[in-house]
Amino acid sequence: CLLFQAEEGNIEYKLKLVDPTQYRFEHLATQMKWRLQEGRGEAVYQIGVEDNGLLVGLTEEDMKASLKTLRRMAERVGADITVLREREVDYDSDEPHRIAEVLIRKVPDDQQFLDLRVAVLGNVDSGKSTLLGVLTQGELDNGRGRARLNLFRHLHEIQTGRTSSISIEILGFDSKGEVVNYSESRTAEEICESASKMITFIDLAGHHKYLKTTIFGLTSYCPDFAMLVVSANTGIAGTTREHLGLAMALKVPIFIVVSKVDLCAKGTVERTVRQLERILKQPGCNKVPMLVSSTDDAVTAAQKFAQSPSITPIFTLSSVSGESLDLLKVFFNILPPLSNSKEQEELMQQLTEFQVQLYTSYKALSSHLDGICREGEQLVVGPTDDGEFRELTVCSIQRNRSGCRVLRAGQAATLALGDFDRSLLRKGMVMVSPEMNPTICWRFEAEIVLLFHAKTFHKGFQVTVHVGNVRQTATVEALQGKDELRTGEKAVVRFKFIKHPEYLKVGAKLLFREGVTKGIGQVTKLQPASQHPSQTPQSQSCEA
Repeated sequence: CLLFQAEEGNIEYKLKLVDPTQYRFEHLATQMKWRLQEGRGEAVYQIGVEDNGLLVGLTEEDMKASLKTLRRMAERVGADITVLREREVDYDSDEPHRIAEVLIRKVPDDQQFLDLRVAVLGNVDSGKSTLLGVLTQGELDNGRGRARLNLFRHLHEIQTGRTSSISIEILGFDSKGEVVNYSESRTAEEICESASKMITFIDLAGHHKYLKTTIFGLTSYCPDFAMLVVSANTGIAGTTREHLGLAMALKVPIFIVVSKVDLCAKGTVERTVRQLERILKQPGCNKVPMLVSSTDDAVTAAQKFAQSPSITPIFTLSSVSGESLDLLKVFFNILPPLSNSKEQEELMQQLTEFQVQLYTSYKALSSHLDGICREGEQLVVGPTDDGEFRELTVCSIQRNRSGCRVLRAGQAATLALGDFDRSLLRKGMVMVSPEMNPTICWRFEAEIVLLFHAKTFHKGFQVTVHVGNVRQTATVEALQGKDELRTGEKAVVRFKFIKHPEYLKVGAKLLFREGVTKGIGQVTKLQPASQHPSQTPQSQSCEA
């Protein structure tokens, strides 16, 4: 079997690491530091594999010596190692030869743990909140929803057992791959201090009447991955297909968890899995389903899932009996980030930009898209309802309720604002560097695909537009070269916001909906907001 090693990335092949010279050891340690940097704090070493990818394997004695050297290298660069799996390979010898796959993870420093965001989707009563409760609290459910109670934020959610708002939960892993959540009264601050890797779950509503909240969570929280939870006993029902379609439209890599297997016969679970596999293989999806039934499968699934967007792992588990729950934890522990160090560096070179998602009387929860932000930084926030940007000061920064001095691109945080009128804040605003001279617009053009519409889509039609954290009603002002659109057709459409101007960027993904009408697209042009929407549109366009 042959593998191929890339110069970039966080995977390194090594045939043997037995008694290296001091010079060789220093070189190996420097190489490990590079691989960790590429993986943003994580690297995978394949021991017993030649540089050309040939699986040769090592004797037991050589494997022990190689792992000992690997531990010394990890200590040198401030990391820990975990053997993920070992397996024998065919070799012309009486003595068995093995290869080992080893996870190297940096010990966290200054709150800079690796943070992956996972949006949790699925139909109402599929077991999303219960699963998150079990994962993050370490106690199995009693079958009557006890595990989910700590996740609910409103009384009506506790009374009905249904999520109606967006809640955030965290699962931390230390440098050795152990879950750090599970101890008495573990606070978010303590989890952050101990974690090298954090999985931030964004629990979204499953009921159709809360669809706008679910879409807002998918577009504004910028999840790295999406976890679609399907109940084994009801199968693909309700909003399941819709949630799958939303994640695919936004190009969020998706994996599937079939829950409640304790309630069903084995044949029912298999029927639900087959149903999922059929849908995933359809031309509209073009996914390759991968059923995870062992630890080895979970390791392979995590690596392939990040490498190929078409791979879709499927887990079958129970939050009551705990069946296969450990496989999901193994998957989360190994799951690598989608962006490498070079892409991350490019984002940090940009000017600072945040999206405002939630706000209270004294702080704002934001996703940090570009640049680096420090305490005391001067930013501008807007647009206000009258289209202006106001100055503010970032007094302090918290990640998962734990203090943080520096915020890097791609991280979500809560910002405490200085002397600023909070009544001006709303969802859809951005906080950016004053040097950006942010541009706003009433009108914009987008290249769209109409996914579904009962009749025809034409000029004057009103839809709710979702672009990042922006959610506002807009009117269709014009269809380029067409009078109307039908399901499945494409066109360039000019939209006009109803209430107030917004900050948009060319190239941003767009979702729109109204009743059964649904469409996706990409922003292609912005029109200056110097023009009031009641005036006649000019052909001139601007780009943010």
